[in-house]
Amino acid sequence: MSLDPTAQSPATLTEAYALLSERGREMKVIAGGTDLMVLMNAHMLDAAEFIDLWRLDELRGITDEGDALRVGALTTYTQLIRSELIQRHVPALVAASRTIGAIQIQNRGTIGGNIVNASPAGDSLPVLAAYDAEVEIGSARGTRLVAFNEFYAGYRCTMLQPDELVLAVRILKLKEGERDFFWKVGTRRAQAISKTVLAARAGIDKGIITSMSIGVGSVAPTVVRAPETEHLLTGSRLNASLMEQARQRIAEEIKPITDLRSTEHYRRTVTGNVLVKFLRQLSG
Repeated sequence: MSLDPTAQSPATLTEAYALLSERGREMKVIAGGTDLMVLMNAHMLDAAEFIDLWRLDELRGITDEGDALRVGALTTYTQLIRSELIQRHVPALVAASRTIGAIQIQNRGTIGGNIVNASPAGDSLPVLAAYDAEVEIGSARGTRLVAFNEFYAGYRCTMLQPDELVLAVRILKLKEGERDFFWKVGTRRAQAISKTVLAARAGIDKGIITSMSIGVGSVAPTVVRAPETEHLLTGSRLNASLMEQARQRIAEEIKPITDLRSTEHYRRTVTGNVLVKFLRQLSG
């Protein structure tokens, strides 16, 4: 790692695309910089040249598209927290954004950066997984949409090509009769990397779960869904017996490891407990 890094700061998306087309394999992209700056200061980056996107207002903003919200990649966590659209239609994303770092990080960190950083512990990512979000990707060759739940190819590995940027994420709004949920478990209540983090979105009608989607982080190489648990719950009557079955099923379904932050057993147990917390809220 060079001790004298340099950065290009394009004024337009077209300029950014041109830089990536020419030198995308050699350069790192910076959004808010809250993750990359830590790595750079620790001399853990394999590049000394950067493309700083901060000037690109084209990548900011939250737009109502009818059945979905389009959230620009440079939208910060503070902007997500304050957005009436996010509060109304994706409240779990507000809850997730409040858990990310301190206020300074929330003012600078971006949803696009959290997506591309590809950490399995990224706090916004289980929400996007549970909401079946779509990632809008762009390059000089054009734009494409990728299902968020297909965006990660492995640990810290995305479907982005070297000349591509994440432009936005598209999130389907909650429907009538649906509720969502977010819960993070860390070493302390604030400024901690998650030991396990879970988001869910569900519909319920007269005690019957009509739909269920669950996103979980810090329990696999990438953020994951829990399809077996979702299948168990969908179409079932919500009661104490079903909650216990769901607790056991998700604990068996996830694939956590033991590391410096937690143990495999703890993550399995607590993830099951957190899911039951949501199911109890649904039943109330």
